[in-house]
Amino acid sequence: MPSLIVEPLNTEHFIMDQDDRKRNKNIRLSLEDTQQWSQSLERLLESKYGMATFRNFLKSEYSDENIEFWLTCEDYKKIKSSFRMSSRAKKIYEQFIKAESPKEINIDYHTREQIKRNVKTPTIHCFDDAQKIVYGLMERDSYPRFLRSDIYRTLLENLSTDATKG
Repeated sequence: MPSLIVEPLNTEHFIMDQDDRKRNKNIRLSLEDTQQWSQSLERLLESKYGMATFRNFLKSEYSDENIEFWLTCEDYKKIKSSFRMSSRAKKIYEQFIKAESPKEINIDYHTREQIKRNVKTPTIHCFDDAQKIVYGLMERDSYPRFLRSDIYRTLLENLSTDATKG
């Protein structure tokens, strides 16, 4: 199966931010891999390029707080030091959970208050409920819009054209 080597994409719809470009210099992206993104949100997020494309789609819609929160929680769960965990939990709370925070996520009052209490003595699980809510929102709302988006459809068309040429 032919693969497309993607240098930082030159198509304006697929511009990766600088951090993404550094991490993903020469990604081999096949039509089959890209088609698999439509199987589930989980499959999309497992792909480095799928994640980058989804993030860019959300940024284009000014709704990237959910994926940013989800990714931040995934990184948070890897913290071993209780001091770092406490410090990071407070930052996550201030950035995503607290009412009127810069990237406030859409969660219910009960979950918000529970996290407020959890952050006082944080564990790796203190954001789990909010993370599940946010994942569900992305799965039901953002992900279907992504699959219908020009970004995804154009990428599939380009890879399909390249596959038939190569």
